[in-house]
This record gives sequence, structure tokens and C-alpha cells, in this order.
Amino acid sequence: MIAPLPDNETTRLEKLHQLKVLDTLPEETYDDVAYLASEIAQTPIALISLVDEKRQWFKSRIGLDAQETSRDYAFCSHAILTPDELFVVPNAAEDDRFSDNPLVTGGPRIAFYAGAPLVCSDGHALGTLCVIDRSPRRLKPQQQKALTVLSRQVVAQLELRDALAQVKTLHGMFPICPMCKRVREDSGYWKQVETYISQHSQAQFCHSVCPDCIEIVYP
Repeated sequence: MIAPLPDNETTRLEKLHQLKVLDTLPEETYDDVAYLASEIAQTPIALISLVDEKRQWFKSRIGLDAQETSRDYAFCSHAILTPDELFVVPNAAEDDRFSDNPLVTGGPRIAFYAGAPLVCSDGHALGTLCVIDRSPRRLKPQQQKALTVLSRQVVAQLELRDALAQVKTLHGMFPICPMCKRVREDSGYWKQVETYISQHSQAQFCHSVCPDCIEIVYP
């Protein structure tokens, strides 16, 4: 069974692509979280999975060689539909949604799946921190809680990565016109400072008149 698209799919994908994490190299920070998830759940496979338009891509993977799979077969595509709860499939072979799934009937022969959605601060579920076993099973409440806690740590790392990238974008010198005070982008276009900063960071503006200008306008 192919999962339906989330109601916020367009903005969800925009958020995912904004983070610029897809197809990046492995990073120890994420690998450590996946390892902990595998140990806590006592499963041979643990993944940090990001659900793109046509695929699920693994930022980190323990016990699995594949770097990505089709979104049509992804258990995580179902998990992101319920971002506020852990998505658990105790026995995929007996679940009508997954019994004929190629990932169940063939390699890696998924029998058990539990995925904690990776929900950003703006509410978009980008993927999951998930654990997988080749035998049917269940997680204890403590294991479920720990998996959810770890998923929040993954989101914190993703958003920190994005914030640092924005800071780097604004770091250093950039040309500004001394007359109109517009800023020149790398593409050669000149934009108002407000527009430039808004497009390259999360900064917001409110307008006020400085004392010097008040003196000029109201001497």
C-alpha cells in the first residue's frame, strides 16, 4: 500500500530542501544517534530517514547497505502522516499495508518497524528515526520513549545545521551602494538590505525612526 501524501507536502518538501542535508556525506553526530537507537531497541537496523519527493534517503544507517529506497515502499512515508506519535508495525507480514511490500517479501525482509517522526519546530515531519528487525516484536514503553527523545535530538542537529549555514551566508564582506544602500548579491542583482537579510536568514524587521532622523524631520 502506497502512503498518501501529507496535507502539507509542498511546504514540507520546501523545508526539507532548505536544510540542504540530502545527499550529504555521513556525519558522526547522526551516526551516533542511529547507533544509540539500535542499542536501545536491540534491533539490527537503525536509520535516520528523510522522505523526499520520490525516495527516502538515509542520512545515517546501521545494519543496512542501501543509501536510499523508493518512497512508494517506505514505511517512513506512512510514519510522517502521524507526526505526533511513534509509528509501530509489530509484524509487517500480517499487516495489510505492508504484507506485499518488496522490503518485506525481499531484502532486507522487514518484519518489525518503529519510526519516530522527525518534526521540525514549524511542524513539518521530514522523515523518521526508525529501528527495524527481521523478526516480529514489540518495544517496551521505555524503549518507545527513548526513541522519541532521540528523534528530537536529530531535529535539533538539523535545525542547528541550518542556523549555522545562514550565519555563514551573512558572514564576511558584501558590496553595498553608498547612495541607495542596496546590497549586491552573488548573482549581480541589487536588493534592499531588508530583502537581502530576510532571504538569507530567519531575521524579521520592525520599523522605527532613529533619534538623528527624528531631529531632521522634526527639528
